[in-house]
Amino acid sequence: MIIPNLLTKSWLLLICLAVNSLYSSNEFVALFDGKTLNGWTGDPDFWRVEDGVIIGETRVKSLSNVNTFLIWQGGKLDNFELKIEFKLQSGNSGVQYRSSLLSSEKWQLAGYQAEISDDIRYMAMACSEKYKGLLSQTGTKSVVGKSSDDSSVVAKVGDLEQIYAAIKPNDWNEYHIIAHDNQCIHKVNGVISTEFSENDSKRLMSGLIGLQLQTGEVTKVSFRNIRLKKTPKDSKKKVLFLAGKGSHGRNRHEHNAGCLLLARYLNESKLDVVSQVVANDSWPEPWQGYDRPDTIVMFCDGNNKHIASQHKEKIQALVDQGVGVVCIHFGVEVIPSKLGGEFLEWIGGYFKVGWSVNPHWDASFDTFPEHPITRGVQPFKIRDEWYYHMRFQPEMAGVTPILSALPPLNSLTSRAKDKLRGSNPTVMAAVQAGQKQHVAWAYERPEGGRGFGFTGGCFHKNWRHDDYRKIVLNAILWTAHAKIPQGGVPSRTPSLEDLAINQDGL
Repeated sequence: MIIPNLLTKSWLLLICLAVNSLYSSNEFVALFDGKTLNGWTGDPDFWRVEDGVIIGETRVKSLSNVNTFLIWQGGKLDNFELKIEFKLQSGNSGVQYRSSLLSSEKWQLAGYQAEISDDIRYMAMACSEKYKGLLSQTGTKSVVGKSSDDSSVVAKVGDLEQIYAAIKPNDWNEYHIIAHDNQCIHKVNGVISTEFSENDSKRLMSGLIGLQLQTGEVTKVSFRNIRLKKTPKDSKKKVLFLAGKGSHGRNRHEHNAGCLLLARYLNESKLDVVSQVVANDSWPEPWQGYDRPDTIVMFCDGNNKHIASQHKEKIQALVDQGVGVVCIHFGVEVIPSKLGGEFLEWIGGYFKVGWSVNPHWDASFDTFPEHPITRGVQPFKIRDEWYYHMRFQPEMAGVTPILSALPPLNSLTSRAKDKLRGSNPTVMAAVQAGQKQHVAWAYERPEGGRGFGFTGGCFHKNWRHDDYRKIVLNAILWTAHAKIPQGGVPSRTPSLEDLAINQDGL
């Protein structure tokens, strides 16, 4: 009898190891076998399997008095990605996640929900069941606080017409739900439909998955191809964008719109990265739900209005932990006596008034160094307010020029009267001698942290240039110590509608 008992224990151990291995892999795992409701529990009066799909249905004679759920029995999840195909024929449904069982009723859940509705106004938004109500409407990004009244819409995540156009009524659609730390993203058919962050120390950090049927409506909904990928806490690189206030009017120095566009493309990239944007020179306070980011990106006014002037100690504390720093356009200019030393440490260089210049000119980039940041980038030429003649680390220690070009002499002579940012004898001599000027650079700190400076970014329309945009996306991931694909970070060319979203409009 001892041998069979040992075998039984061995088999149980093997099964446990297999299950753990299954859900710890980096691949999506099926939660529905296509034949039965094994692994799920729900009211059999409302849920069944038919022709390889799960069907939830409330008929006139069997309307539920309360919302009812089909609940996956695999346990609570914290960070994960869920893909699920659905077809709504009528009524209202949803995908429940980070939810808990209600003790008062059987098959009842409370928590986050990805909405499924036959009313296009509500389709694909983020709401909650018996929790905080509406979390984020379709097409928007919201920050949710301690209650439903303590929330705010901070941005648009895309063009609402494009989002609605991606949804196929009375046909199969795919929900892709990404929940990582305090941030949740909903995609429908590959298009981000809504996004929200819950900044509360008592936020929902884990919970159950379920499928909903809403009471009060005759509903029929089908689900298939339900797949889950658990994402361990540190499996995704976290990018925190710090966007400055508006200052230059539409289409120039679009700090918030530029950050949101770049963050959106990183979130759409299918790479292991999640990005969040904090606008108006703010810091994510209180630091609820924001674990240490892997890199911070500052796109803001410079000089005495620089974001870093307000948050120097916080940024330094992150840098001391190896967090990357990226600065875009005016964000590379600081007052030397206040932040010059820090910027040399953080990103390896900065714009110094009286030494550096900021003309508008057409820069041609014909060759690139062999570096992860230049992966997939082809030679290009583009007009921008390309700053040059930066103050770099002595002997360029740790600095790798990424974009370098020879400015035309008239970029200095046309502004020679401006001794602060227009011209000076040292930069004039360098350009006359044919010395290429570095307008984007990578920096490797001695202790292993990374920085990147990019002096372009004046004209918002330039983000439509694929190589220009790829350089910055690659650099952000490089500073986060993320893997960069051989072809660089993928991103689609933004439409004119994409560029118009979230602009300051001053």
